[in-house]
Parts: sequence; structure tokens; C-alpha cells
Amino acid sequence: MHAKRQGRAWYHWFAADDSPEERKLILKLDLLIVPYAFLGYWIKFIDQSNITNAYVAGLKEELGFYGNELVQLGVVYTVGSVVGQLPCTYLFPRFPMHYLVPAFELGWGIFTLLQYRASSYAELMAYRFLIGLFEAVFFPAVHYVLGSWYRADEIGRRGGMFYVGLTLGTLTAGLIQSGASAHLDGVSGLSGWRWMFIINALMTIPVAIAGVFVWPGTPDKPNRWFLSPAQVEMARERLTVGIPKKARSAQVTVKDRFIHIFTDWKIYTLTLWGCIYWSINAASYGGYLIWLKGLKRYNASQINEYGSTSAAVGIFYVLFLNFGSDLFLGRTGAITLSCVVNIIAMIILTIWNVPEAALWVAFNLLYAQFGMSSVFYGWVNDILRNDTQERAFTLIIVNAVSQSTTAWIPLFTFPTKEAPSFPKGYPFALAMSAVLILFTIFVIKPLHKRQERKIALQISSESESESPSIGDAESEKSAHIKQDGLTTTVKPVTVV
Repeated sequence: MHAKRQGRAWYHWFAADDSPEERKLILKLDLLIVPYAFLGYWIKFIDQSNITNAYVAGLKEELGFYGNELVQLGVVYTVGSVVGQLPCTYLFPRFPMHYLVPAFELGWGIFTLLQYRASSYAELMAYRFLIGLFEAVFFPAVHYVLGSWYRADEIGRRGGMFYVGLTLGTLTAGLIQSGASAHLDGVSGLSGWRWMFIINALMTIPVAIAGVFVWPGTPDKPNRWFLSPAQVEMARERLTVGIPKKARSAQVTVKDRFIHIFTDWKIYTLTLWGCIYWSINAASYGGYLIWLKGLKRYNASQINEYGSTSAAVGIFYVLFLNFGSDLFLGRTGAITLSCVVNIIAMIILTIWNVPEAALWVAFNLLYAQFGMSSVFYGWVNDILRNDTQERAFTLIIVNAVSQSTTAWIPLFTFPTKEAPSFPKGYPFALAMSAVLILFTIFVIKPLHKRQERKIALQISSESESESPSIGDAESEKSAHIKQDGLTTTVKPVTVV
């Protein structure tokens, strides 16, 4: 378990040896990072998932959709998102995040608004691509910022609260569409689904503007509105514990850095791990809403209301798995539990010809797989913590390559014409859930253990080579290492 979890009650927010100054800093970071990350992701997922709600609320009929247009709109969004992430490998370490993220958020808000005037499939496709392009920055940026300020034993809970924005965004999109269909349909000559895009944009743009002032950036390029120079320096110092001095001070050329990245295990193994993780998703293809519509007992407003239950339950999954990963489950346990719940849902949906109540249960278990996301990316951040440049590059590559698989795999596994039973999609997600458990336990965990042992030996060697006074100070500091899997410079490593 995490070094600072040992002997620590699950409900304790701070580690026992966090100083009063550290606790003040952590609380300030929590108030700056978590609410804005949550609000931004909530808005992002409203703007991302509203197309499905609009589809079942009249968009399909009004624009004349008749085939796989819904999944194709999802694919073009994904293509935009993957393309938009690639420049981030250069942008993240070099530009202040408190300017970069709000600027892109403002861009996706503008194109979300323009969707209300869509009159053809081609026009809507263009808007979805551009929304994906501008939204691409937000998710990896949040994880990059979390990894820049928090230790490994602190990321899970913060990431979990941020990730609630996904489930709440999906839930809110359904409720907004329900209200728009019931009360705004026909107002000013616009359909209810068109009003939803207008409302979503009006929610997005103010949040983007607020980000310039409250988003703290990173310790290297901080936002000075709320953080003092002393607090920024303290944040830097907290994250150097457990990192060899050689790694902290190394001056590496661009060529040597790329050679290191592409000859190391991390970029390939973590990218494959990410591709497996993204492949277990079965909740993003409209199966639940299309199934509800197929029952022919609910109107458009009711379909969006009842279709929000899965996301509502998902809030519990996200918080339980992420708090649990930091405090009592460990990261391996949280990922395994999430996959097991997803496997249960996939078994029911694969069989399909089951009592209707069983389908309700299965569809409301789907968001368990989303719950592990911040656990997954928190672990990736921890593995990459020794090098800021490598962390930025690898984190983006992992997310972009993994997400790119959702641009083509759903065309074969989750085509709209096969909704809602998806005879190929649910078995595929079931199999990949089992693969993810095995890959996490037998590949990621052993490799991370090996890396942590190597780092511990480097720190121990550096301490022994220094003068006694410096060595004693470093030894005392090393005894307070708080990163997952490293208790002291010489004790055995435990990775969870």
C-alpha cells in the first residue's frame, strides 16, 4: 500500500506527518484544482454526450438519419480529439496551463453553440470534429496538472472528484434535453434538441473565462493569483522526494530524450494498457437510450430522464473506486473490482434474452468501468513522475493512441444498426475486461515494482556517497517518502 496509508484511517484527508504549511497548501490546491476540473469536465461531457440525447429527441427524424450516422458522429468526434491531443506533447511543458486550457474550452463552447443551426449531416459532422479538436486538451491537461501538484497517494481522491464530472455531465445532458423537449420545443421556431445546444454553450463559456483566474497551472509555470512563491516552492519540494537527484538535475537534449522514451518499456507498455482499458467501454454507444426508445412506452422527455439513471449510479462508482484506491483498495484492487462489475453487466447484455429487470440492472452497471479512469491515469502519472517532459509526452501518447482505437473499433463492434443488443460489442467488452485484469496484475504491477526498487537503490547510493551531514538530512527526508510503492530508500517496495 502507499507508504503514508500505513496506519492511517480511511477518512483522514492528510497524511499524519504533513506539516501545517503543507496542509494549508494541499487545501488551497484542492479548492483551486478540483472544483474547476470538475466543472470543466462536467461541461465537457454535457457537450460530448448531448448528441446522443438529441438523436433520440428528434434530431434523427429532423435531419433524416437512417443508418449508422450516430456512431459515425462519435467517430469523427474521436478523430478530432486524437488530432487535437498531438500538439499537447509540445504545449504542456512550455505554455501556462491556466491560459491554454481555458482557451481551448472557449473554442469548444463556440462550436457547441453552432450545432443549434445544423441543417445537414455534413454540417453536424464538421461541428463534431471541431468540438473534439478543442475538447482534446482538457482530459490529459487535468491529469498532467494533478500529477504536477499531488503525490501518488493523493491523486486518486482528487481524480475521482474531478471524474464525477463525466457521470454528472451525462446525467445532466439527459435532464437538460428532457426539459428542452418538454418546455422549449417550438419556441422561436427551434426544436427542443436545438435549444439544448444553446443552453450547453451558455454553460460552457463562463467556465472557460473563470479558468484563467482559478486554474493554478503547474509548479514550473504557476498562476500567481492565489499561490505565493513560497507555496509554489514547497509544492516543488514535496514532489522531489523519492526522485533520484541525478534525475532531477539531468540536462538532456531533445534527441537523447526521445531515444530514452522510445527505448524504454513505459511508452509501449502503458500505451497497450491504455488501449485495453479504452476497449472495455460499452456505455458510450447509445444502447441504453435506444433500448428505452424501442420499448415504445416512453416519450422523448421520459427516455432522457430514465436514460440518466446509469450516469447517476456512476457517481457512486467513481467516488468509491477512487477514494478506495487511495485509502483501502489499492490501485490493483480498484481496477479489478471495476472490471468485475463490468464483466457482470457484459454477461447479461451478451445473453440479451433475459428478463427486462436484468437488462435494467446491466445498463445501470455500465458506468462502473468509467470509475477506474482516474485510478488508471493516476497510476500512469506515478510511473512517469521522474521526468516532467517524459510524463507530458507519454501521457498524451497513451491517451491519444488509446482513444484513437475508439475511432474504428466501434464501427465493427457497436454499429448503430445493431443497437441496442450489439451482438459483437458486448462480448468484445467482456473479453477486454478480463484481459485488463490480467495485464494489470501480471504486467504493470511487476514492472512498476521493478522500477521502484531501482529508484530506491539510486537514492540509497546517492545518500551513501554524500557527506554525513547531507546524508543524514537526505535519509531523514527519505523516511518521509509518500509515493506509492516506496517506503524508504532501503526497505522492500510495495506497489498496489
